[in-house]
Amino acid sequence: MNETSSQTPSHSPAPEALSKQPANAYYARHIFFCLNDRKNGEESCAQHRAQEGFDRCKTQVKAAGLAGAGKVRVNKAGCLDRCAAGPVAVVYPEAVWYTYVDASDIDEIVESHLKNGQVVERLLVPSHLGR
Repeated sequence: MNETSSQTPSHSPAPEALSKQPANAYYARHIFFCLNDRKNGEESCAQHRAQEGFDRCKTQVKAAGLAGAGKVRVNKAGCLDRCAAGPVAVVYPEAVWYTYVDASDIDEIVESHLKNGQVVERLLVPSHLGR
């Protein structure tokens, strides 16, 4: 076995995630965090510590060696129009919508989904919840 065919390191996204990517994909996965802050008094993700969730995810992804080309990108987003479930994040290319309440939820998303390709069922946003 040569060096280029060695096994995928444990810090990389699951191999099946990489094999499903288009040939021109730069990242295996993107996670977008809604950080919208409504000034009109309506509920928004920013009122539910969304920035803390984003910061935690970014830190955990880097610490796990998951950040970078061919791996995972953690992005800020404006309103994702799922306010009723806020705070929310969505993982692409799978289009899996999550809600979270604390750092342990974020850690579970990073470990289970971003690293190992396993959806965290208990944190899924119900499909009927929108704005």
